[in-house]
Amino acid sequence: MSSLKVQLVAADRPIWSGEASIVVARTAEGDIGILPGHEPVLAVLADSAMVTIRTSDGATVAAVHGGFLSVAKDNVSILAEAAELAQEIDAERAKLALERLTRTSDEAGAGSVELAQQRAETRLVAAQAHLQAR
Repeated sequence: MSSLKVQLVAADRPIWSGEASIVVARTAEGDIGILPGHEPVLAVLADSAMVTIRTSDGATVAAVHGGFLSVAKDNVSILAEAAELAQEIDAERAKLALERLTRTSDEAGAGSVELAQQRAETRLVAAQAHLQAR
């Protein structure tokens, strides 16, 4: 059976690399699933979303903030502005950060902290997904 060679890299460090059976990511145009044999593609990642990399050992989930996804000959490269694996995220700290941003948003006006709030929400969802998978 064929597999994908996947690299997930943030601007400041490599995050994950290995073989996978499927990669699911959210692009600016919507969700995309990549299986072995997928046509070449270059896509802009959503500002803040989860990426799921399914391997024979289970799934790896990451909170990814901006960047690009490239597919060529069963090689998937995810180049993110910022990213962290779900198991690296402290769920309680992510929840507190989201609550703090929600209060700030209420006080400052809706648009001023929207991106930060989206990123905090993505981090919290990724952390909770990791905790539930244990």
